[in-house]
Amino acid sequence: MTTQRTTQRTTQRATQRATQRTTHPPKRAAAGAALIALVGTALAATPALTAQAADPTVDASPAAMLAPYYTSLDLTGDDQVTTEDLTVLTKSLGTTSTDTSWSAVAKADTDGDGTITVADVAALSHRMIYDDGPFQLVEASTLDMQAAMNAGVTTSVAITQDYLDRIAAYDRTTVQAGGRPLNSIITTNKEALAAAKTADTERAEHGMTSMLLGVPIALKDNYDTKDMPTTGGCGCWDDNQTDTDAAMVTGLRSAGAVILAKASLDEFAYGFVSEFSSNQPAGSSLLVASPYVTTQTAGGSSGGTGAAIAANLAGIGFGTDTGGSIRIPSSYNQLVGIRPTVGLTSRDGIIPLALSQDTGGPIARSVTDAAVALDAVTGVDAADPVTSGQTGKVPTSYTAALDPEALQGARIGYVTSMVGTNATTLRLFNESVAKLTAAGATVVPISSTADFAKVLNEGSGSTNEFKHDLDEYVQKHLDPDVTARSISGILASGEYVPSRKSTYEARDKITDAQYQAWAGPTGTHTTQLATGKQVVTSMMDAQDLDALVYPSGTPYGTQSTNMRLSPNTGMPAVTVPMGQATAADNTVTGGGVNLEFLGRSYDESTVIGLGYAFEQATHARTTPAAYGPLG
Repeated sequence: MTTQRTTQRTTQRATQRATQRTTHPPKRAAAGAALIALVGTALAATPALTAQAADPTVDASPAAMLAPYYTSLDLTGDDQVTTEDLTVLTKSLGTTSTDTSWSAVAKADTDGDGTITVADVAALSHRMIYDDGPFQLVEASTLDMQAAMNAGVTTSVAITQDYLDRIAAYDRTTVQAGGRPLNSIITTNKEALAAAKTADTERAEHGMTSMLLGVPIALKDNYDTKDMPTTGGCGCWDDNQTDTDAAMVTGLRSAGAVILAKASLDEFAYGFVSEFSSNQPAGSSLLVASPYVTTQTAGGSSGGTGAAIAANLAGIGFGTDTGGSIRIPSSYNQLVGIRPTVGLTSRDGIIPLALSQDTGGPIARSVTDAAVALDAVTGVDAADPVTSGQTGKVPTSYTAALDPEALQGARIGYVTSMVGTNATTLRLFNESVAKLTAAGATVVPISSTADFAKVLNEGSGSTNEFKHDLDEYVQKHLDPDVTARSISGILASGEYVPSRKSTYEARDKITDAQYQAWAGPTGTHTTQLATGKQVVTSMMDAQDLDALVYPSGTPYGTQSTNMRLSPNTGMPAVTVPMGQATAADNTVTGGGVNLEFLGRSYDESTVIGLGYAFEQATHARTTPAAYGPLG
C-alpha cells in the first residue's frame, strides 16, 4: 500500500476516534472533588487558571501542550477547560437541545441526554488541570504537578526542594544489601530554586502558561548548560563551563521548566554500563545502578537519567541516543523513552558521539510526560542543518496523539527474528502481542530479508566519527580554560575511566580519510543509513503497517541488534514498559523489559499514540520499592 493510502487510512481512523475521546477519560482525572462541590456557587471561589497574554505575539496558552481529554470540551475558544468554561456551563443549567443557545454548550452534554445538568458540569470539571487533594511527589506526573500547583496545594519551589532532598538522601546511599548507590547525578543546579521561584511567580501572574512550567528536569551531562558544567562524564572536563545552553535546553527553559541537575552517563556516551569519572580522583570511576536491582547497571549511555527518573529524583529526564542510549536505560528502569527522528531535535550544544546517528530525547515515567517534554525541544536550528528536514512535519503538540483508542484498527508488524529466546522477553512479548490484539490492533509477523538484516548489522558510527565530531564541539563550545581539547589531550590528562584507555587510543587513530570513507557524503555508512530507511519504510508500506514492534532488550541486557533499527534508519522509536522478570523465568528477577514501537520518519505522533494506548492497556511500570517517600 502506498504512503498516501496509509496516510488516508490513518486520517480516517483519527476522525473516528475523535468522537470516542470524551467517553474514554484517563485513569486519573486531574480535577479535584472540590470543583464539583463548587457547582452550586457558580464557582465564584475558584481562582482563574488560564493565562492572559498581554502580547498577542506571545503564545502564553498551555493549550498547545494538552491532550485531547483536556481540550475537547472547551466552550470558550481557548482550547482548554478552565473556570470560565465551568461558569458558562453552570449558567446554562437546564438548557435543552430545543433551545436556541444549545449549540454553544452542546459538546458539554457528556451524558447525551439533551439537557445540561449538574452531572454535565461535574463531568466538565474533570477536564480541568486542577487538583486540591493531597499531593505525593513519588510517581507524580506533569499533570499531577500542574494540577496541584494550579490548586495552590504545592509550588514549584516546594517540588524542586523535595527532589533536591531526595537526591541528597538517596543518590550516593546504599539502600539494598549487597548493592551499590545509584550514582545517577553528577551535579545539582544552584540556580534551581531561583528558577522555581520565577515559575511560581509566572503562575501567580498569568496562570499555567506551559505544561512544563515549574517542572524539574534532569539532563544527561552532555547537554550544555550555562549554569552548570558539562563534563560528558569525564573528569578531564570537570571545568567545562559553557556560556550558552544547548538548543534543546533553551527550549526547556523557554517552556518554564526548572533545570534541576545533570545526570551521569557512560563517559562520553561510549557504552551501555554508565561508568563515569566526573568529579572523581584521577584513575577512578563510578558505576550507575538500577534502582530496581542495585547490583545491576542502569543501562547506558543515559543510565544516570534512567536511574534518576525511575527513582523519582526528578520530574522528567533527557538523554541522547546513538545506538540505544535512551531506549536501553528506559527498558532497564521501566521508563518511557523517545528516540526522535534524526532532525527533529537540534544537537547543537550537545557533546557528540556520532552525528550520523545522534539524537536527543526525553526519558519519563509515562508516555504523557514524554510527549509533553518532546513538544518543548523541537524546532529548526541553523546551527544543526539536519533539523531543516522537519519543516512542515511537526504537529502543534504531540499530546494530541494521546488517544487510549489508538490501537483500535491499527496494523502493527514484527520481524520474527527480533523476538529472541530469552525466557522473560519471549513471555512478555507474546503477552504484549495478545494485549495489542485485544485492544483492536492487527499484529502481523514478518520474516526477515537479506536487506533488512543489513540494516540491523550496520555498526554504530561512534568509532569512526567521534574524533571528527568531538573536534567540532571543542571548537564551538568547549570552555577555553579546559586543557584537554582532543582525544590525545584526554589521554594525557589521566582523568578518565581507566578501562577506556584502549578505546580512546583506537578512536584517536582514525584519520580524516577514514572518516570521509565512512561518514562523508558518499561514505559507506551514509549510504547504508539512507538505504536502511528506504528498506524499512518499504517493508511497512508493503504490509500497510502503522508501526513495527520488537523487544527493547532482556532483563538488564540487550536483544541481539534490535537497538540498531532506529539509529540505522533515522526513524523514530518509542519504548514503553511491558513487564518484569519473575523468578520462574530464571533470568534477573525484577528486571524490566520494554516494547519498542518504530514509525516512519517524522511520524512521532503515530508511535506516541500507539505507545500511549499500550501503556493504558497494561500499566506495566512499577515503582522501585527501595526509593519510596522520604520521612
